[in-house]
Amino acid sequence: MTQISDRQQLEDKVKDLREQLREHNFRYYIKDDPTVSDGAYDTLFHTLRKLEEEYPQLITSDSPTQRVGAQPIEGFTQVTHRLPMLSLGNVFNDEELNDFDRRVRDRLESEAIVEYTCEPKIDGLAVSLLYVDGLLTLASTRGDGSVGENITENVRTIGSIPLQLRGQGYPKELEVRGEVFMSKQGFSSLNKRALANSEKVFVNARNAAAGSLRQLDPRMTAKRPLDIFCYSVGYVDGELPNTQSEILAQLQEWGLKTNPEVKTAMGPKECTAYYLDILNRRDELGYEIDGVVYKVNSLTLQNKLGFVSRAPRWATSHKFPAQEETTRLLDVEFQVGRTGAITPVARLEPVLVGGVTVSNATLHNMDEVERMDVRVGDTVMVYRAGDVIPKVVKVILDKRAEGAKRIVMPSVCPVCESPIEKPEGEAVARCSGGLICKAQSKEAIKHFASRRAMDVDGLGDKLVEQLVDTGKISNVAGLFELSAEQLASMDRMGAKSAENLVVALEKSKMTTLPRFLFALGIREVGEATALNLANFYGDLAAIQVANEESLLEVPDVGPIVARYLKLFFAQPHNVEVVEQLQQSGVHWPAIDVVTNQDKPLEGQVFVLTGSLIKMTRNEAKAQLQQLGAKVSGSVSKKTHCVVAGDAAGSKLKKAQDLGVDVIDENELEKLLARYNA
Repeated sequence: MTQISDRQQLEDKVKDLREQLREHNFRYYIKDDPTVSDGAYDTLFHTLRKLEEEYPQLITSDSPTQRVGAQPIEGFTQVTHRLPMLSLGNVFNDEELNDFDRRVRDRLESEAIVEYTCEPKIDGLAVSLLYVDGLLTLASTRGDGSVGENITENVRTIGSIPLQLRGQGYPKELEVRGEVFMSKQGFSSLNKRALANSEKVFVNARNAAAGSLRQLDPRMTAKRPLDIFCYSVGYVDGELPNTQSEILAQLQEWGLKTNPEVKTAMGPKECTAYYLDILNRRDELGYEIDGVVYKVNSLTLQNKLGFVSRAPRWATSHKFPAQEETTRLLDVEFQVGRTGAITPVARLEPVLVGGVTVSNATLHNMDEVERMDVRVGDTVMVYRAGDVIPKVVKVILDKRAEGAKRIVMPSVCPVCESPIEKPEGEAVARCSGGLICKAQSKEAIKHFASRRAMDVDGLGDKLVEQLVDTGKISNVAGLFELSAEQLASMDRMGAKSAENLVVALEKSKMTTLPRFLFALGIREVGEATALNLANFYGDLAAIQVANEESLLEVPDVGPIVARYLKLFFAQPHNVEVVEQLQQSGVHWPAIDVVTNQDKPLEGQVFVLTGSLIKMTRNEAKAQLQQLGAKVSGSVSKKTHCVVAGDAAGSKLKKAQDLGVDVIDENELEKLLARYNA
């Protein structure tokens, strides 16, 4: 190799090589228009690597040579998204698309045609990429939308993801969101190599991509043919264009790969035309898709439309018709869910549906079984759409074999042998065993320990199943009787992990009454309902003995919820488990009940806008309502106060223009604490 004596010359040479390689990567991955041969690219790469090996002090984390090399890790750490990664609602036909567009225009109070961006819905894994001063510093999975996993080292191995943004003018902090996927060709090649090496093959490209991103050894991820399409931004510290389409164009200029099929459409008719075009060309695309996505193009209008639950009001996905195949029904088994629901599950002769091998499918309930007159031995049609659980939708009656057996609901639970009940007016039959049923216990314990319930860190699903299967616990109360020695004897549990879990269990004993109520898994009692119950009654004992008439006075509690609450606390074994939990030390701060005569915010109108971090919007709404406030979806002169979270948009501006009081989440917490909400 030619010696370079002058340090400045050396640094300039290395910098020039890196810039050339980044530009060639951009031309290859983003523009799909390479200007050099593979051999010429390899020569540049080899020259840079040799220089860095000779002068290691010049190596930087964003160098093209540094994509692979991190050592295997023991596990993934959690990442809290500064802005939630939302899911999308679905439409399945023109009528539902028109309804979506009508709702958008109604909320905008406008009859003007709305402009949408349209793009294929990639069947991959959503990720977040954080660039600070143009450098990739963090990559994470979507997770549950609020918390994901740190997969930075794995993402760095993906050639189409730049380690350093190109050009200039990018924000100081830029969170880019995209879908990591595996191309059809890459997936086929991966499985061919696996077969040649007598290794396990992947069922579909999505599973292959997800499994590759969650490898603990980044060097394994580097061997997988992963790619990405960036589709939006999250947290941004800086300026961006004001339309979705312009943002995507700008991301591409900075070296981020976006889908070349992205187009804008005026109104639902043009959206439908785009949908039909992509549907017709679906098999020609080099990657798997399961529909298209429409987003209101204007960010100003997006902010005005806002969100509902965990989905934006300004976007939806238009799913392709599900693929259907016929196969033979071999048997029917009955599964027991967390709430005791008995579900008939079809065991099928394996069949490929939409790229996935299906051997099990739901039959929903016995009413559906009887409606279709489905029998063991029948030839049936199986439906699968995206990630929806496959289901039997039709019996091919002219192929019915002699001796096909009718399906009969068992009289007792297949797990605990408790009687099966089907309440009048309900389609679903249920096991009456409650918390003593092993099948329900597993799911009840998983729910009890989940992050938004008791938040027991380190208690994974597999461990719960082991603990129940080995008889170490039979219900949620048994968790707090476990010792570190017992836990250390479980598969994949060392002494340190066992000790950490015991500490986590002890820490979880200090909770809140709303969390505890939610953790019990009572049907239809979600977080907001649990909060309303806690604020209305003040203590658990009052809730346990409340009659239905009293329960119906609680905000958002209707006859169905009231009935399920009464049924739950009428079961002696449920009450016994609750008592055991309290005896083991589970406790919460006392709550001062706010009576109908003591509502300090009576008559005041609040508006919530932006993302809240310490509580959900539903929780904040419930607490304000409990104090007598009305929570509105729009700002007007009658608004008393606007609570502005992260990324607050047009509502915040309107409040400022009208001179309405604006507080942040910390001030809201203080307000609620003042009245013990």
